[in-house]
Amino acid sequence: MPAAFTLHIVEEYRGGFPDWVTNVVGGSFNNLAFAFNNAAFLAIMVGLAAWASKSDSRLAAFLLIAWSSGNIFWDALFHVLTTAWFNRYSPGLITSSVLYLPISVVIGTATLQSRALSAKAFLGALVSGLGLLVFVIWYGLFHFAI
Repeated sequence: MPAAFTLHIVEEYRGGFPDWVTNVVGGSFNNLAFAFNNAAFLAIMVGLAAWASKSDSRLAAFLLIAWSSGNIFWDALFHVLTTAWFNRYSPGLITSSVLYLPISVVIGTATLQSRALSAKAFLGALVSGLGLLVFVIWYGLFHFAI
């Protein structure tokens, strides 16, 4: 997941995601905030992945799925839906479609088959991830505007 996230950030940056947010979506974002946010998000993802891989902790699995679903699964849907909504390429669309969606299916299936999380806990983690993404969009792109 961290490798896919890194490739996705490269696509977003090279595609001008901060400018796209400002000029297409109507938010406000710049390259410094983009770099800072994504460096922090990647560090958290790496830490959670390392913890979950070395532990049988359900909390580690829950937090990894919540964090990763916000940054991978729900973010992929964000790119697909905003591309359709604005009828314009959303920087990050290619990696989110080609990498994020298949990875989400594999991770979700593995999580449930291994019983690392119950179905209820898994759904709770997905909902938490959606809440995380909505919050990140609200504060990062729209600066808490209502």
